[in-house]
Amino acid sequence: MMSPVVTKLSTVQDRTVQERNAQDSAATSPFPWPAGSATGIGSMPGDDPAQACAVVFGELPDLPHLPELPGRGAGADMIGRTAALLVGLSAETTPQGWKLAARPGRDLRRAAGFRSADLDAAEEAGQGYQGAFKVQVCGPWTLAASLELSRSMEPALTDPGAVADLTASLAEGAAAHVAEVRRRLPAATVVLQLDEPALPRVLAGGVPSASGLTAVGPVDAAIAAGRLRDVLAAAGSFTVLHSCAPEFPFRLVMEAGAGAASFDLQQLRRSEIDTVAEAADGGMGLLAGALPTADAKRMPSPESPAPRQTASAVVTLWHRTGLPRGGLARQVVITPACGLAGLSPAAAHAALAHCREAARIAPEMIEEGAR
Repeated sequence: MMSPVVTKLSTVQDRTVQERNAQDSAATSPFPWPAGSATGIGSMPGDDPAQACAVVFGELPDLPHLPELPGRGAGADMIGRTAALLVGLSAETTPQGWKLAARPGRDLRRAAGFRSADLDAAEEAGQGYQGAFKVQVCGPWTLAASLELSRSMEPALTDPGAVADLTASLAEGAAAHVAEVRRRLPAATVVLQLDEPALPRVLAGGVPSASGLTAVGPVDAAIAAGRLRDVLAAAGSFTVLHSCAPEFPFRLVMEAGAGAASFDLQQLRRSEIDTVAEAADGGMGLLAGALPTADAKRMPSPESPAPRQTASAVVTLWHRTGLPRGGLARQVVITPACGLAGLSPAAAHAALAHCREAARIAPEMIEEGAR
């Protein structure tokens, strides 16, 4: 009979071997996050960046993100935040949103102030943090579809020269943003997410003109991929492209060189499963928006979905791709379907905790199904 001392030594050795294997796996993985990770899309409710960072770092220990708080108003919204990053270009608010401007003014100063406060809060909450940390900026096509030209009310998307200038400016600004985050969190691995909710409409010719009576013509897929590639490559980090709109352009995102695709799982059609499989088989990470925002709004309550239900949706997707089951844990990150700014603070907190638990369960479920 084995003595208790030997049994204890054997257990410690087994645990040491398991930890070493996990470390080796992480070291050889092309993804910056550990197996079984969850994260958020970006936006959170409220106006206190310190409180939002405390929630994000607490509930998403493997892949926290820089919280965005659009509830603070103009300059904290997606377009305003990104306009403050542009190099050599300026913008200002209008009754409809934002437009290009001749020089920076108080609107951009306000946006820059919000960004500084957000980074201060992240630096404080993330002291000593050594894992992947995600930051989000608006992508060039959604920016071009949302910013008006300086001398007209037409979207910048109507002017190819303006789009080229915006892309170059954004690439430089996004790279500088990533560099600043690295300075503030020197042990973290920074992940850049481009938010492109308008990209499917840009490709389909669905962005309205100023009059609203016509639409801007569709953008060629090769040109769209090239502009995205310019910004993604400039970051010098692992990159994600996010859109929670229907018809996520997986192939175009692959051509643009993104390391991962972030999408709303509910918007995915059965006919698109082969494209998802192609992307994953090609080495792309999948940030699966598996918790619908409508379900997240009910949290926490007895009617809330169970984390196992969310995990099951992700496992079902992976099964349908036909890829080896072992890839799910490393390649798939579970997220809410979209941002959480429209939720109550309690619901947003519960939604992130829910995704973290679903991410823990999903690898176990896929292994259970194999036995």
